[in-house]
Amino acid sequence: MKSDIHPAYNEVVFVDSATGVQFLTRSTLKTDKTIEIDGRKVAMSTVDISSASHPFFTGKQKFIDTAGRVEKFQKKYKWGEKKAEA
Repeated sequence: MKSDIHPAYNEVVFVDSATGVQFLTRSTLKTDKTIEIDGRKVAMSTVDISSASHPFFTGKQKFIDTAGRVEKFQKKYKWGEKKAEA
C-alpha cells in the first residue's frame, strides 16, 4: 500500500444544532472547531439535523392522507367506466 495517501481518521463529535445532542464517532472530517470530551480535545462539527431532531425518528412526522387519490382521479375523469354505446 502507498504511504501518505489516506486521510487522517480521527475521533469527531457531531453536535445537532436543533437539540444539542452530541455524537462521538470517527471520521476523516477536518475542522478547526474543537470540544472537550472526557478530558480530551476532539474535533467538532455542527449538523443541522440528526436522528435526535428528525421528525421521522422523533415520532412527530406528519402523514399526508394519500389514500383515495387514484380513486378520486378515476372518478373525476370517469376512468375505467365503459362508454355508452351510441
